[in-house]
Amino acid sequence: MPTVSLAEISPAIALGPLDGRYRKDTADLVDHLSEAALNRNRIIVEIEWFIHLAQNSVIEGVRTLTPDEIDALRAFAADFDADTIATLAAHEAVTVHDVKAVEYTIKEALVTIGAEDLGELVHFCCTSEDINNLSWALGIKGATEQVWLPRAKALIDALAESAAELAEVPMLAHTHGQPATPTTMGKELAVFIHRLRRQYERIAATEFLGKINGATGTYSAHLAAVPGADWPQIARTFVEDRLGLTFNSLTTQIESHDWNSELFADIARFNRIAHNLATDMWTYISMNYFKQIPVAGATGSSTMPHKVNPIRFENAEANLELSCALLDSLGSTLITSRMQRDLTDSTSQRNIGVAYGHSVLALNNLVKGLGALAINEDALAADLDGNWEVLGEAVQSVMRAAGLQGVPGMDNPYETLKELTRGKRINQADLQAFVDGLGLPEERAELLKALTPATYTGVAAQLAESEVSDWQAFSEG
Repeated sequence: MPTVSLAEISPAIALGPLDGRYRKDTADLVDHLSEAALNRNRIIVEIEWFIHLAQNSVIEGVRTLTPDEIDALRAFAADFDADTIATLAAHEAVTVHDVKAVEYTIKEALVTIGAEDLGELVHFCCTSEDINNLSWALGIKGATEQVWLPRAKALIDALAESAAELAEVPMLAHTHGQPATPTTMGKELAVFIHRLRRQYERIAATEFLGKINGATGTYSAHLAAVPGADWPQIARTFVEDRLGLTFNSLTTQIESHDWNSELFADIARFNRIAHNLATDMWTYISMNYFKQIPVAGATGSSTMPHKVNPIRFENAEANLELSCALLDSLGSTLITSRMQRDLTDSTSQRNIGVAYGHSVLALNNLVKGLGALAINEDALAADLDGNWEVLGEAVQSVMRAAGLQGVPGMDNPYETLKELTRGKRINQADLQAFVDGLGLPEERAELLKALTPATYTGVAAQLAESEVSDWQAFSEG
């Protein structure tokens, strides 16, 4: 059957879901990690390097810029728009080189402000990677600090809200899928706060490195042109003071990208912990520990009208896996470059935004999923009441302590409790009768007889509340 070519439809149809179906979740990343953002950052880096050299009179006899010229150049970078993108594309069509297109575009801007006499100061002593590494560092820094970290914080905030609310709500734990010592739902959520926060802090402390030291990292062209200048110090002050990055003092032609690999590993680790959260929440929903709040008008299943599917958590799982796959690939690829330079990084880096996009989409879905849940305390209570055998741990622990203190008849407590509880269902009466026959001191026997699965939660509530309080103090400080 003949079909219309979708590739010819205007406006253009996105090939991938991040720029199509899910664009509203990931659009903020376009300002930092898109091709246009890369070119805008290239213009910023080139202009700031130009200003840095001119204002510091690095080349003797070259005039300094006037304040109006500096303002005009920075305004040109700030006003980067569709017209600038078109100009760059026109130059690249001729040069077949993206950074050279940036250089020519800036030289044209110098003409418009009457500073064309300084044209050869644009891209002075720079190799393309001098500009690219700094531009990517600015983009990754912006995407991390302005987009990804706020989304990560929103997830931990949502967990903190739930953990505080559910700190004292008891539930039957499951280890190896089997009934185990009770806990509280809030404490289990607080575990994820604790885990995610460690990664969040690592990511927030990232150093974004950059270099501007020439074709093989030796400042050879710089010293040939201006032998008396302290080029390493000029480069350091530019990278650190003008761009707000951390200076990498020793490289080949490329900045080594080791910090990229470190950052991406940390984000991938955060992703994987969030993935664990998604699978646990999905499981709690399937156990009826949580009810999902229906959205008016939404369809849970195309054929089963009673269903409310846990789609937010399932979507998060898939997108976290995609993000991690890309981050793992980027982390291993970017730290290797043949000899002084190859271009494998250039293609790879253009997928950093995709890796971030899948993570951001997943984090958004987790926050939405958590916000659409209501605890089902009846189901939790029923499960606890149906598993009195989990108190066997408490009984045998009291017996061990009593035996160590010289109380007779406390031999082999673990084996004794195993005979009573392993593979068997017992109720409150069974347990109390067993305790009465142990010969424990009355005070300890009464303590055990008063215990229920719902009250056997140790300091779970306090642990949850403490973790929530610590996170809130950290995030507000």
